[in-house]
Amino acid sequence: MYAGHRPLTLDVQSESCPMAVVKTKGAIDDPAPGEVLKVVAIDLRSMSDIDGWASETNGVELLAQEEGDGIYTHYVRKTD
Repeated sequence: MYAGHRPLTLDVQSESCPMAVVKTKGAIDDPAPGEVLKVVAIDLRSMSDIDGWASETNGVELLAQEEGDGIYTHYVRKTD
């Protein structure tokens, strides 16, 4: 899914809504196009917040979201 590249990681586990999206928006500028940003959160609302943000934002693609043991992981690819 990630073309052999290890995704950059953004840990927002200490943040609550809407900071997961705010910090993801700021961090997505750092990777080169094609790279993946792994966002790790503990706020359930991050699932819908990051999905909504990615679907309405040019230059990003939400690849996957995972949930396990109260941890919500999002994989966002920078497309341009």
